[in-house]
Amino acid sequence: MNPNDIKGPYNPNQSKSQPKKRGLELGMEQLADVKRIVAVASGKGGVGKSTVAVNLAVTLARMGYKVGLADADVYGPSVPKMTGTEGAVPDVEVYDEMGYPLAPDAPITDDCKEVMIPVEKYGVKWMSIGYFARPEQALIWRGPMACNALKQMILQVKWGELDFLLLDLPPGTGDIHISLVHDIPLSGAIIVSTPQAVALADVEKGVNMFRNPQIDKPIFGIIENMSWFTPAELPENKYYIFGKDGCKVMAEKYSLDLLGQIPLVQSVCEGGDEGVPAAVEDGPVYDALKVAAGKLGALI
Repeated sequence: MNPNDIKGPYNPNQSKSQPKKRGLELGMEQLADVKRIVAVASGKGGVGKSTVAVNLAVTLARMGYKVGLADADVYGPSVPKMTGTEGAVPDVEVYDEMGYPLAPDAPITDDCKEVMIPVEKYGVKWMSIGYFARPEQALIWRGPMACNALKQMILQVKWGELDFLLLDLPPGTGDIHISLVHDIPLSGAIIVSTPQAVALADVEKGVNMFRNPQIDKPIFGIIENMSWFTPAELPENKYYIFGKDGCKVMAEKYSLDLLGQIPLVQSVCEGGDEGVPAAVEDGPVYDALKVAAGKLGALI
């Protein structure tokens, strides 16, 4: 797929005289074999939402589930970096108006449909806008442009049979979130936060967004990230840098499940920078997320 085909930033190389393409005509065909679609959200940036989403996907895959993750954080796509798939370019399959694969020498017309093939690694199918933009490129998109790109990242991808499709949402409660819950058949959402009071204040907004009568999507629970710091040389020690049990109190207030508490360990940062999620190996992150994944599976 040509990056210019994704509805997005202004491209000065495109001629104003070019005929306008038809609007997005995306159906739910590619989600037909997806059993559960779970949004991973946070009311605030900087709480490690994408790190949790990536490691949760890897954990579910290690537990035997078929998993995909769509990087819906279109303004700050980090999945390529975290998974070591930077530079990957998803393949594209083209189908004619009848739904049959297009012959290699057949012309591509307006009636043809392109479907992206997700990148696979660590047993997970990954899709991100980051595969179609340079790492340093700023995506200067208005709300409708970002929403269209998001829909393509989900509805125009050949996911195949999945037990879980995780959607890594951008922080906040804006246009993208509203568009998503109306246009994608979400099973529900997971909220990610740190135990810090300033983060929890924004978590309440996220909870209330999903519980708004116009949205009304179930929240499966809260995952507390950076619950405590444990140095590698002192594995029994816990240092509550961002406060203690903040998400536990929040979960009780809103009658939500506290799915898990993930410690702050050096391997999370190192693994994210090196493209090897911490949950790929046994350890405290995998252990915590295995508990969270088990609770999630029981709730759905």
